[in-house]
Amino acid sequence: MSDSEFISVAKILNFHGIKGEARVGYSVGNENKLKTLKSFFVFFQNQYLELKIKSLKFHKNFAIIKFENIDTINDIVKFKGLNLYIKKSLAIENLEEDEYLISQLTGLKVYDKYGLFLGIVDEIAENKASSLLSVRYSEDNKLYFVPFVKQLVLKVDLDEKFIVIDNIEGLIGQ
Repeated sequence: MSDSEFISVAKILNFHGIKGEARVGYSVGNENKLKTLKSFFVFFQNQYLELKIKSLKFHKNFAIIKFENIDTINDIVKFKGLNLYIKKSLAIENLEEDEYLISQLTGLKVYDKYGLFLGIVDEIAENKASSLLSVRYSEDNKLYFVPFVKQLVLKVDLDEKFIVIDNIEGLIGQ
């Protein structure tokens, strides 16, 4: 299995208690998606190992996860600090409408609603309100941040690899 088959969705921060439970950090707001998972993968000793979930609960913005066949602190502590992955195909299947993986958006061409080429999505940044498209503007090679909201992002076409935005005054290159 190659790295490109997996995406990181959480991280084992520490052990929790003495029975092998893990305290896991994740993006708050994704609790329902985590509850649907049956297992995670962890990259350990140069291979992806599947860790089947026995139980999962939430406590103070962390997930507390008990994995099958991990029953002591010694069993879980070796995974401390490691990312938890799921298969990318599973993540894509479970995306809601107007939801995308970062890897699907980076590199897309950005046009305004009149068809003028503006630049390319360089990366995705996060703030509390929304994701931000970091667009490298073709005219001055500077980065501009476009909130990834329906009012500004009018169309995303993954097949043709472009995004159409409403380039309101002050947004990109003005």
